[in-house]
Amino acid sequence: MPELPEVETVRLGLAPFVAGRGISGVWIGRPDLRRAVPEGFGQSVVGRRVLELDRRGKLMIWRLDDGGAVLIHLGMSGSLGMTHGAPPPDRHDHVRFTLDSGDVVTFHDPRRFGFVDYAAAGALEADPLYARLGPEPLSADFDARVLAAAFAGRAQPVKLALLDQTAIAGLGNIYVCESLFRAGISPFAAAGGIGPRRLARLAAAIKAVLAEAVAAGGSTLKDHRLPDGGTGYFQMTFRVYDREGAPCPSGKPGHAIKRVVQSGRSTYYCPACQR
Repeated sequence: MPELPEVETVRLGLAPFVAGRGISGVWIGRPDLRRAVPEGFGQSVVGRRVLELDRRGKLMIWRLDDGGAVLIHLGMSGSLGMTHGAPPPDRHDHVRFTLDSGDVVTFHDPRRFGFVDYAAAGALEADPLYARLGPEPLSADFDARVLAAAFAGRAQPVKLALLDQTAIAGLGNIYVCESLFRAGISPFAAAGGIGPRRLARLAAAIKAVLAEAVAAGGSTLKDHRLPDGGTGYFQMTFRVYDREGAPCPSGKPGHAIKRVVQSGRSTYYCPACQR
């Protein structure tokens, strides 16, 4: 599933070509996505100018000049590709935006767990997905105090607490595993019982991992693609994720990466280094 770094790299790739451009046309190949493309979507956005491309957690937001917004979620397998002119649509191409520059942005999603939606002026904050999102981990004020507030009273394992989008927005399995390893914190530690010093390490690790992943174009394990069709390469530097049985990066003899399942998700960690 595309996580925060993948969505951010797509946003950064599209922004120079989409921000400031008018939407001159919309093609909808298949509206029955995770959220159905709303009726009248084309009428709502055609003729509008995109002021900026924003992001909240894993949700991409095209802010329009009338105060409305296009909402795009990549789901499990979604991607946004950009071409000059429109090639024949693939069977998994579901929505296309034609810009006044002649560029075309295509939402492609084989599994259809993503969506393209519209929020009228003043309605974005009431969107059920947007409204429930927790703090942004790449924001300047994200620190141990933010984590402490998010974890207060939580007895659940910290791995699961970090995956809760109402606690912290945008984190997914890959980057939670990597961040917990760098912070030296066990994925099974009770979230509400982690002390201030360890929370400070965790907050710093989260920010560092996400920043490095964005710089690397995200992680391409299967579906993630940049708008130009290129792939990310952060997967080349995974320290624990998908490395079951490999030696721990610490280099200490006998330390190896283990995999367990927590709430249906694979957790990768070093039992010796993470306490």
